[in-house]
Amino acid sequence: MEPKDIKYHQAKWKYRGKERPPFALPTTEDQESVWDYPRPPVMNKVQKEITVHSLNQVPIAHTANAIRILETASPPTVYIPPKDVDFGKLNKVHSSSFCEWKGEAEYWELKEAPGRPIAWSYHSPRSPYEGIKDYVSFYPSRTICVMNGERVQPQKSEFYGGWVTKAIVGPFKGEPGTSGW
Repeated sequence: MEPKDIKYHQAKWKYRGKERPPFALPTTEDQESVWDYPRPPVMNKVQKEITVHSLNQVPIAHTANAIRILETASPPTVYIPPKDVDFGKLNKVHSSSFCEWKGEAEYWELKEAPGRPIAWSYHSPRSPYEGIKDYVSFYPSRTICVMNGERVQPQKSEFYGGWVTKAIVGPFKGEPGTSGW
């Protein structure tokens, strides 16, 4: 996407984290609304224990020093430092996608079950997201992701990889009827 195309699409956004839409679900003290997250997205550190296993219980990653990206209408995506990922269990996939914020993503599949990406990363992220260079985010629908003992639920979309926990309230982008958000 060219910068002028990005600006065109950005100009159409109604919600940017400054006000909740009338359909936003209420939160409790210990919850965050994805409608309070900003657009453009921000990064923040997650110092919680995070583990990722294959669906066959093969350990892939373990960290207590991740980064999450928060963007209006989406559950956080959690990025794990490359030093905490067992790349010996992964193969790079020959496909990519483009995020208007972070740039070109590359995908990873599990060696034991090739054919479907389970994770993605950014080798050359755009500014100001250089802090996630080579960090890896996993799809909770295709792996077992656990944060502080809670199994992460997947975002309802095959494209998005947001991490839904009890602390996150939506509704979320990717659910039926949300394509206009």
